[in-house]
Amino acid sequence: MSEGVPATTGLARITLVALVAVATLAFLWLIAPFSGAILWAVIAAVLFEPFNTRVLRGMPRRRGSAAIITLLVIVIVVVVPAMLLAAALLREATAFYARIRSGDIDLGRLFVDTQGHLPSWARSWLADIGLGDMGGVRTKLGQGFASSFQSVAGQLLNIGQGTFAFFLALGVMLYLTFFLLRDGHALAARIERAIPLPPDQRVVLIAKFVAVIRATIKGSLIVAVLQGATGGLVFWAIGIPGALLWGVAMGAFSLFPAVGTGLVWVPVTLYLLATGAIWQAAVLGACGFFIISSVDNIVRPILVGRDARMPDYVVLIATLGGFELMGFNGFVVGPVIAALFMAVWEIFGSTQPPALAILPTPPVRKSP
Repeated sequence: MSEGVPATTGLARITLVALVAVATLAFLWLIAPFSGAILWAVIAAVLFEPFNTRVLRGMPRRRGSAAIITLLVIVIVVVVPAMLLAAALLREATAFYARIRSGDIDLGRLFVDTQGHLPSWARSWLADIGLGDMGGVRTKLGQGFASSFQSVAGQLLNIGQGTFAFFLALGVMLYLTFFLLRDGHALAARIERAIPLPPDQRVVLIAKFVAVIRATIKGSLIVAVLQGATGGLVFWAIGIPGALLWGVAMGAFSLFPAVGTGLVWVPVTLYLLATGAIWQAAVLGACGFFIISSVDNIVRPILVGRDARMPDYVVLIATLGGFELMGFNGFVVGPVIAALFMAVWEIFGSTQPPALAILPTPPVRKSP
């Protein structure tokens, strides 16, 4: 009778693991429509947890009140400015698209004018790669940009039609953020106890993971805002139309290390040079090189620090992969997964014995 106990226990264990796996997958499927709201709620709770802790020191044993105050700060500092920026961006994008449709902005003509200011060797190179027929290029550019902006306009229309879904997701995000701020420590402790690792490794894993996530996300978002705002102001100061669109574009591209905002201001600088706008090109080039691009090198080490910062090549690959798989949310999910990957492997490497210790020690030869 006793021989059957281990088998029964093993079967019960397998059944329990299977039930946990099925229930977990079913729950993930259930909350998948609000995955973006859940993601940003977790990010907001992690980033504003230090502020919530300071508020809680002033009102001990009132976690709910402290969480409400922190949530109000999140709404005032983050949510409201983001919604105002989105509304302004929507208006400017719509106006820009209307000017293209009306012919006020002829992108093909701009390309032809730029080609006319190029040196002879550049025009010869364009002919060699099949861009010598400027009339055909103009037509293709006009059709291509019109098609692209028509697609963008369709996306903007979908956003307008999905206003209810947006505010529903925003409500879920704020609601979940409140509970994460109020009960986050207890929830983190339960998750930590559930991780099948020794206690010391669990503590290191959670601490390392949270530190890298907080540093990476905080550094990326703040640098993106600063670079986008700086670039937009420079574009506005030298009179380039659509400064808000250019600023948002530079803020988005700044999330990609190594390439960053140069994907925007470098081509525009070259275009200004080619069209004879020398002083505008000089101002944009100088500001782009010495100010816009330098924000990342100055601000990010202050916010992130040297120890918690991931290598730029890891961030770049993780960000591109996340964007390819999950769209806008991938800008955050990619580096988060990379942070977890590096934290887990760092712990695994620290638990392994040194390779030299495994090898047998060679005998010492005594000199005759």
